[in-house]
Amino acid sequence: MLLFMNHILAGCADFKTELSQSNMFDPRLRGNILNVVDVSYGGESGFNEAIKLSAEILGDNKFTQEKRLIGNYFEEISQETGKSVYGVDDTLKALEMGAVDTLIVWENLDITRYTLKNIATGEVVIKHLNKEQEGDQKNFRDSTTNVVLEVQEKTSLLEWFADEYGNFGCALEFVTNKSTEGSQFCRGFGGIGGILRYKLDIRLFDEASDDEVADDELVDDELFEDSE
Repeated sequence: MLLFMNHILAGCADFKTELSQSNMFDPRLRGNILNVVDVSYGGESGFNEAIKLSAEILGDNKFTQEKRLIGNYFEEISQETGKSVYGVDDTLKALEMGAVDTLIVWENLDITRYTLKNIATGEVVIKHLNKEQEGDQKNFRDSTTNVVLEVQEKTSLLEWFADEYGNFGCALEFVTNKSTEGSQFCRGFGGIGGILRYKLDIRLFDEASDDEVADDELVDDELFEDSE
């Protein structure tokens, strides 16, 4: 399937206008022309001038696309289709399962991804912390032994998404909080979520993980009793 994106036609004379109206111009593209502008230069300078002259209409177009995207996301939630996810933890779980079709992230999301290592056991854990959580040293200690966890890697979660989203087979969309929908997405859903490929109940996997932990603890207790 061919996808035709929006275009801006720019040039120094009337050729751009004549081209857009001629039979040589693909009719499928004609309906996607956002603006026709006169520029004083060719090459990269002319390109930059065309972008500058079309800044307002380009901004409006991105704004419209953003409202449509988040509107579709809210519709999945309101209709309880099970094809939406929000919050850092649940969104990352859905990503790892390959269930996310479109990952939606606030462009100013202030969360850091930490790779931490327990030097005593060699165990490596991943934590995603906001500014307040970064100031709590409990997040950098083992919850059981209180051993200090060594920081192996530290990166912005935004940057990590930009580098890694392709490995999860999803699209990545950065949004602002300037629209009503964007503001609600950031305030009410933490500025991170996704539209899923299929219905998924993350809570079921959380319960399964809890059961596995309980089973492991039971086995450990039985082994301890046998050793006595």
